[in-house]
Amino acid sequence: MLYSTTTPADKRAALRARLATGELLRFPGAFNPLSARLIQDKGFDGVYISGAVLSADLGLPDIGLTTLTEVAGRSQQIARVTDLPALVDADTGFGEPMNVARTVQSLEDAGVAGLHIEDQVNPKRCGHLDGKQVVDTDTALKRIRAAADARRDPNLLLMARTDIRAVEGLGAAIDRAKALVDAGADAIFPEAMRDLGEFEAVRRAVDVPVLANMTEFGKSDLFTTTQLADVGINIVIYPVSLLRLAMGAAERGLDTINREGTLKPLLGEMQHRARLYELLDYEGYNHFDTSIYTYAAGADPR
Repeated sequence: MLYSTTTPADKRAALRARLATGELLRFPGAFNPLSARLIQDKGFDGVYISGAVLSADLGLPDIGLTTLTEVAGRSQQIARVTDLPALVDADTGFGEPMNVARTVQSLEDAGVAGLHIEDQVNPKRCGHLDGKQVVDTDTALKRIRAAADARRDPNLLLMARTDIRAVEGLGAAIDRAKALVDAGADAIFPEAMRDLGEFEAVRRAVDVPVLANMTEFGKSDLFTTTQLADVGINIVIYPVSLLRLAMGAAERGLDTINREGTLKPLLGEMQHRARLYELLDYEGYNHFDTSIYTYAAGADPR
């Protein structure tokens, strides 16, 4: 009832232990706390909190317009309702190295199990759009060093994302990934890989976990979990997928109202009230309320 009884420290330790097995962990993107509950209920390994989703939720494009306060607040709302570890997109760290340090501590306080910092220029843009720019290697390494220095819980997963593949090619991405690991990154997120061979090349080049981004309509093909596991990928995220599915369904519903004047034809596609109450643990709240509030007017107080 209310929030998760698993502490942030335990979630971080559990994520580290799972990553140590070498198996592939699946992290769908939660677009709100309720969807995080659903991800847990369906048996996934973790919850991803996407910067693109958070921006879209605010009616903004994913071009670095969100603030640390907004990201930390939403991260806390999502992380605290699930026993699963939450991995959050921290963009470029919201500023210079000192800002990166503050970002890490703010997100640590929000209860996430991990975060990733990228090497795009600030303000950034969506990782699967053309025209990206990346910072020089020295600046990228300073961000990761600042993040590592700021971390208080050693189990907080600090992941480095590099977008340099789209700018300078795979060789540059591998070189930067190695340098980011040397600077203190616990894991690598190589953005916008072209094929499985590129993921495999990054996997061979570093001795830390590697993440694959399976976002729809992007630069990478949508590989299966079996394909990704076969080349040694450790985490796969589906960052915007649930939001896209939900917004697609919402748009069809609104069109149905305009066309037919009723949503009756779509009742079979809706989550039933009973299922919603199950996810919300409605019965648990009712039990708590009745077990605490037992006073009746006129009853003997003894």
